[in-house]
Amino acid sequence: MSGLSTLITPRPPRPTRVNDGVGASAARPDGVPKVRGAFEYSSDLSREGMLWGATLRSPHPCARVLRIDAARALEVPGVHAVLTHEDVPGSGTYGMKVSDQPVLAGEAVRYQGEPVAVVAAEHPEAARRALERIAVDYEVREPLTDPEAALEPGAPLVHPDGNLVRHVRIRHGDVAAARPRADVVSAGEYEVGMQDQAFLGPESGLAVPDGDGGIDLYVSSQWLHEDRRQVAASLGLPEERVRLTMSGVGGAFGGREDLSVHIHACLLALRTGRPVKMVYNREESFFGHVHRHPARMRIEHGATRDGRIVYMTARLLMDGGAYTSTSQVVIANACYFAAGAYEVPNAEIDGCAVFTNNPPCGAMRGFGAVQSCYAVESNMDRLARDLGLDPVELRVRNAMTTGTVLPTGQAVDGPAPVAELLRRLEAMPLPPEPGHHRDPRAWPGGLGGVTRGEGLRRGVGYAVGVKAIGYSGGVEDVCTARVTLGVRDGRPRAEAYCAASECGQGVVTVQAQVVRTELGVADVEVRNADTLIGDSGSSSASRQTWMTAGAVQGACRAVRANVLERAAALLGEDAGRLALDGGAVVRADSGETAVTLPELLAGGEVAETFVYRHRPTRRIDPETGQGDAHIAFAFAAHRAVVEVDTDLGLVRVVELAVCEDVGKAINPRAVEGQIEGGSAQGLGLALMEEVQVSGGVVRNPSFTDYLIPTILDMPPVRIDLLELPHPDSPYGLNGVGEPPTLSSTPAIANALRAATGLDLPRVPVRPGQLAGLEGVSTP
Repeated sequence: MSGLSTLITPRPPRPTRVNDGVGASAARPDGVPKVRGAFEYSSDLSREGMLWGATLRSPHPCARVLRIDAARALEVPGVHAVLTHEDVPGSGTYGMKVSDQPVLAGEAVRYQGEPVAVVAAEHPEAARRALERIAVDYEVREPLTDPEAALEPGAPLVHPDGNLVRHVRIRHGDVAAARPRADVVSAGEYEVGMQDQAFLGPESGLAVPDGDGGIDLYVSSQWLHEDRRQVAASLGLPEERVRLTMSGVGGAFGGREDLSVHIHACLLALRTGRPVKMVYNREESFFGHVHRHPARMRIEHGATRDGRIVYMTARLLMDGGAYTSTSQVVIANACYFAAGAYEVPNAEIDGCAVFTNNPPCGAMRGFGAVQSCYAVESNMDRLARDLGLDPVELRVRNAMTTGTVLPTGQAVDGPAPVAELLRRLEAMPLPPEPGHHRDPRAWPGGLGGVTRGEGLRRGVGYAVGVKAIGYSGGVEDVCTARVTLGVRDGRPRAEAYCAASECGQGVVTVQAQVVRTELGVADVEVRNADTLIGDSGSSSASRQTWMTAGAVQGACRAVRANVLERAAALLGEDAGRLALDGGAVVRADSGETAVTLPELLAGGEVAETFVYRHRPTRRIDPETGQGDAHIAFAFAAHRAVVEVDTDLGLVRVVELAVCEDVGKAINPRAVEGQIEGGSAQGLGLALMEEVQVSGGVVRNPSFTDYLIPTILDMPPVRIDLLELPHPDSPYGLNGVGEPPTLSSTPAIANALRAATGLDLPRVPVRPGQLAGLEGVSTP
């Protein structure tokens, strides 16, 4: 007992409370290195003896491959390997949902840019020269590029089983019986172009043979474990022989859910026995990842004279391009939320995704809900006009609330502050009109100086979006984390280890914040993600902060329980009367330090692993579209103020105001960054961003011709955060990354309609659609 007395008396003062926990705007550890250019992205990787990989891609959107001859390519000095489909040892195809995409095309190519062969050489220039010497004989065929034609009887088949990827059918209530009760019927047809994720870091990776027949792949990814599954199958290796390690990700937005360099680099590395690095240039990147699905949609609303929606119908058609990717799920998500954030007692929703010979489409921020939100919010403004109602008032009268039953039959059991979001936006002061004596940058056309206000009109538009958070429809969604607590250099130190992909959203910072909150330790290191720890799922569906916070929180609480039991045994006290705070075990009632962690953990660290699962969901019935498919819902609303030069068709977005329910802002500054970024991508889709495809050929695969918003295009973004805790999530948080992308595009389009009186059924809106509008009355 004398040792124990020496240990516990006298006590040092209580340690200082730890800052930068949950709710603080903690600094990102990668922030300064990225600003200084010191951060290592996957394209910066190198290894002694490394070869360079390159890909030969089809110039044709549709063709039979008759012959591939690589003999002359192998004669190029420095070339070590040229591989075709015959050299793939495992599964010849891959895919997230359906394994239908060839690793290397064999009998046919189905889109422009499809990989046909890969080369490994000592120098990138040698690899490029080798690609030029590979002889491929094609029998060129007429591509199928119209998604509507793809569904017609007798249409050419992109795949032997047909051109339909999936048909989603949702029936809620009785639309036929409800139609006679509608005093006003408003219907419109709407279209969304193909948008690119436009991440700044092109696809890249480094494959290193382990010398024993296995492979290590260092790559930028959104889901390491899913990538490993597909890579291992294609290499003909068990998954334990394939290890993936996260490398610096230069943006993702859904574009890194599908594979790019992964299998090709590994094939070349295993063939040559040397490390192989592959890096796409910008043009190749446009062919190397999926895009947002183009969509054609018809929305019909029937309402009473006082503005109550009686029924709605939706018909959605999405062009999935040449392969499945995630089209099955994207069209489902679009249909689930095609009624918008409203009470709709009767609904008929049908959606189809189809194959064409256009570029493959898949995941992009908003994941189908962007397209249907644009259509339904555009039609809500049409309905308001037909009813003679204020657009905000119409939305508020029909706003979804807690308890609303969705068209899928699921009741919303979390916060649903749709009306509050809209009223908050409406109450915000509008930006003043600066008149003709303004900064040149404040005119439509900016510093080009092409206008001074002739034909200038201002418009205001609103939109609100709703989207599910996390995986849906009975899919098991898990996240694994391991947390250790020990002592280094006399100070308590914690480590968090999780395979969650940090692709710019700040999940590494969140892990550290959770550890500081749960364990009260200031010194926290977040280890780099790899596949040696259990699956954490994809950084998509606005799920990763929710899932990772839950996993890290669970691991921390297991560590804390372990530590307190140790302290209780040492002190001879009840563990329930002790707490962990500020790097010490303290007595919960008084806050007095009982024992410091360096004293308690001198003999070794404590480590715990936790697997987090959210509440179960159920599969949607394929006949009726009914089922409790979702764990949570997120809401955001935008108000856009625009100015249009109707003579030249030029647009300036004067301001975007956003109101979003985030549940709990784990890191408020990071949340605001996500909202600003999502709004910027929505602005791009509204006004400028489109992959232009003609006859299956991409016409603008560069940032010269594919336009994205610059700092001069972005307006001030006014943000109002609601923090209505979600009852099922860690700390009450909710997903925040995707909802701003939903409502920003239709808000801008509605503002343009208000300014010009035009229907503007398609985004992005082009200057030619807006020019020459003198005499057109504003509704």
